[in-house]
This record gives sequence, C-alpha cells and structure tokens, in this order.
Amino acid sequence: MIVDAIKNAELYYSLSPRIKQAFDWLAQTDVAALSAGRHNIDGDNLFVNVMDVALKPQSEAALEVHNRYLDIQVMVGTEESYGWSERCDCHSPREEFNTERDVQFFTDKPQMFFTLNERQFAIFFPEDAHAPMLGEGSVRKLIFKLLIN
Repeated sequence: MIVDAIKNAELYYSLSPRIKQAFDWLAQTDVAALSAGRHNIDGDNLFVNVMDVALKPQSEAALEVHNRYLDIQVMVGTEESYGWSERCDCHSPREEFNTERDVQFFTDKPQMFFTLNERQFAIFFPEDAHAPMLGEGSVRKLIFKLLIN
C-alpha cells in the first residue's frame, strides 16, 4: 500500500506506466463535471470509477481484495477513512472470489485505519486488503483500476 499526496504522484510512475497515465488523466480532467460511473481511459487496461458515496462507520468495515487490478483511490471530497490488513492475514472470506468483478470480501477486522484528505491518494496492490468508504457524511471519490500485466 502507498499513501501520499497527489502532488507527489510522479514518485510512483516507475511502478507502472499506467500509474502515470492515470495521474495525467486526473490533471487534465474537471472531476466535478464528471458523471458518476465508469469512465474508460484505456479500455479494460485502465479506467476510473467516479463515485458519490455515503460513508459508513468503522464497525461496518468490509475488507476487500483484487487479483487482476490494482486500485488508486483518490479523495476529491473532504475526507474518507480506510481499514487495511495484509491479505495473507485475512482468513474469514465472506464469499468466494468473484472473478468477473475481481473482488473478494472478508469478515476479518482491519489491522489498522487511516484517513485520506482532499488531494491525497492510496494505491492498493493485490497483497493489500482494504476497507474503503468509512467515515461520516458522503464524498466524491475516484477509483482508478489498473490492469496488472
């Protein structure tokens, strides 16, 4: 997992060319004008889900993991909290892995919590179990999905 400010995004471009592509798209886009939903950047290789979501309390945190995509979650609202655990420490699946949606949820409790503020981001790799959308109120957020080759 990586947590940082958008102004430092270029530090991570060497991890994948799609990371640079995602942040270049973000720099050129008026996020407030976007409709909620999926927006293709490079087809299934790179796309972004624009979400206006109601946040939930930490007690309702549901850890999730992905196999084919890494997530870059960008906070464009005020703030959002997340739970995190190492995937290898998740032992209580809520369901089987859904290959079509590239997600599996767990009932394990997160090992830690952190908060992203406006103009910050988190990168979640397949090794990272994460529980998003925690806090109070509602926010607009972006979830970039980058296909792992």
